[in-house]
Amino acid sequence: MKIYYYGHFCFAVEAGGKRILFDPYVTPNKLAKDVDVDEIPADFILISHGHEDHVADAVRIAKRTKATVICNYEVSEWLMKKGLKNVQGMNHGGCGSWDFGRVKYVSAVHSSVLPDGTYGGNPGGFVIESRDGNFYYSGDTALTLDMKLIGESVRLHFAALCIGDFFTMGVPDAIKACDFIQCNNVLGVHYDTFPPIRLDKEKAIADFDAAGKKLHLPRIGSSRKI
Repeated sequence: MKIYYYGHFCFAVEAGGKRILFDPYVTPNKLAKDVDVDEIPADFILISHGHEDHVADAVRIAKRTKATVICNYEVSEWLMKKGLKNVQGMNHGGCGSWDFGRVKYVSAVHSSVLPDGTYGGNPGGFVIESRDGNFYYSGDTALTLDMKLIGESVRLHFAALCIGDFFTMGVPDAIKACDFIQCNNVLGVHYDTFPPIRLDKEKAIADFDAAGKKLHLPRIGSSRKI
């Protein structure tokens, strides 16, 4: 599968013939200054929760691309008030099918409030099943035993896991998460953007290697097969 990394927790995956973009946060991210947000393509935009560092560019990209936005119910209501029409709200444990495949909204242990203070509902992650492969997007989360249910239910090609610590899982817990979800191929996200989540990349890669797992840390603005 091919991924495009735009910094922080924002990345896109080509799956089922569509470009699926996750948690658009580009313009406020100084580390992504060379990424032109108005050139990012998207057929679908999936949003894990309401924090500004996950929704900052969602409306801007969705209006330009006419992408379908999939998120929790409370975030969907907020987005529609911002003028978006093509929005689908979900809730935990729910599944839906679209052109590219099947989406399940799963739990995350975090918090959620939208940039203007509006209640953002419960945070979550997504399990995507497509003809090109299945993958798990954790969203911002702590390590949770609920992840074992994912590993028991679907064979994953890769997982996008937060590794920056402080606000979410760090590297040790992300490695444990790999065992829970039964997937050793990881796209690391949610690191370096803010001072508390600075990452020693070489050590993180070495720690994953020592545990028999592969950690991908692509350069912002780059793409790669994963």
